Amino acid sequence: MGFGNPVRSDDGIGMYVIEELKKNIGESDHINIFDMGTAAFEVLFGLKGHNKIILVDAVVNSNEPVGTLFKVPAEEVLRAPQDDPLVFLHGMKWDQALSYAKKILHDEYPEDIQVYLIAIENTKLEVDLSQPAKEAGDKVVQHILEDLAQEKLINA
Repeated sequence: MGFGNPVRSDDGIGMYVIEELKKNIGESDHINIFDMGTAAFEVLFGLKGHNKIILVDAVVNSNEPVGTLFKVPAEEVLRAPQDDPLVFLHGMKWDQALSYAKKILHDEYPEDIQVYLIAIENTKLEVDLSQPAKEAGDKVVQHILEDLAQEKLINA
């Protein structure tokens, strides 16, 4: 699942990774590739029925150079969100959606969720990615392809 806004420069890195994975993997009976855009609430429904989930998104204000790559277990990300009865669907972020999904799906919540976050600064209204963000996105694609090959879900 790739998240972000493709017309906000580096915030579109999640979509970039998804497009590159689609080019490399093509059609598969065992792998679903979701371009989530900014619609985090759909995470709740996209998780059901999957054994492993990989999310890719940008992170702003990480105090790290643009393009710094973080791989975080979802459990670490879920420590931050709190139940908030005032969360509106259009304002929900994917980490909040994961938190709610865990409560709603119970046993159907996937145990293996990994999160790749790429440090960014530029969220200006433009469609081009910065070179450091793109390079980090390419690294994420390679990591994911290597993991899928290791799990024998794709040919190496």
